[in-house]
Amino acid sequence: MSFETRPLNAKIRTGAGKGFARRTRAEGLVPGVVYGPRLEKPLNIAVNAKETKAAIQTPKKLNTVLGLNIDGKQITVLLKEFQLDPVSKELLHVDFIDVRENEQVKVKIPVILTGKAEGVTNGGILSQIRREIEVWSLPGAIPEKIEADVTPLKIGGSLHINEVKLPAGVTVKTSTNFTIAVVTAPEIEKVVEVAAAAPGAAPAADGKAPAAAGDAKAGDAKAADGKAAPAAAAAKAPAKK
Repeated sequence: MSFETRPLNAKIRTGAGKGFARRTRAEGLVPGVVYGPRLEKPLNIAVNAKETKAAIQTPKKLNTVLGLNIDGKQITVLLKEFQLDPVSKELLHVDFIDVRENEQVKVKIPVILTGKAEGVTNGGILSQIRREIEVWSLPGAIPEKIEADVTPLKIGGSLHINEVKLPAGVTVKTSTNFTIAVVTAPEIEKVVEVAAAAPGAAPAADGKAPAAAGDAKAGDAKAADGKAAPAAAAAKAPAKK
C-alpha cells in the first residue's frame, strides 16, 4: 500500500557534543537521530529547523508521515520527540522513528466527542476523561482524529473505549476498558440562610429569623417600662460606707 509523505531534507552529521550542536544551530540546522528496528544503528542527522516545523503543519501534526531525504536516500519516518528552548521555543533536538508501510506503528490520536448526550438534554454535565488515546496503525492509515458519539449517554452513563468505533486499520492494544466520557448529575445548590436559627428554636410568627444564640436576651436588656436596665457591672458595685 503506497501513501503520501511530506518531504524533508537531512544530512548525516559526524560531530557530537554541545559545541558541535551550537555550531549546527547557528547554521539554522537542528541535530537529530533516526531510530528503527530495521536500521543497523541509529543515524545521526541534521535537519533545517524551519523546514521541519513546516513539514508537520498538517491536520495530523506529529503523526504526519515524512519522507526524510538523507544525502539522496529516502527513509520514511515519523517525528516522535523533540526538545524546545524554554525561552525562545526554538527546536534544539529532534528524534525520528523509521516506519514501514506494511508495519503498524504506535501513535497518539486526539479524541473528538460528537453528538449531544441525552443526559445533557436532561440537565446532566458531560465530562471528557480522555482527550487522546494510544493506538496502533499502519503509517498510511493513521487518522487525523477519532470521533466518539456520546448521544446515547444518560445521566450516570459513561462511554468506554470498547464502545468507540475505530477507523479501519486502527486498533487499541490494552487490557483496560478505560473511560472516554461520562455524564454526571447536576450539583444541587444548597440555600445558605443568612441568620441561622438556634438549635431547637421555632421560627417567629412574623417569619423573621430568631435572634442569634450569642445575642443578649431582649427582655434582660430593657425594663418593663421600656427604659434601659442598669448595666450588670453597676449592680455589682460595692455599697458606700
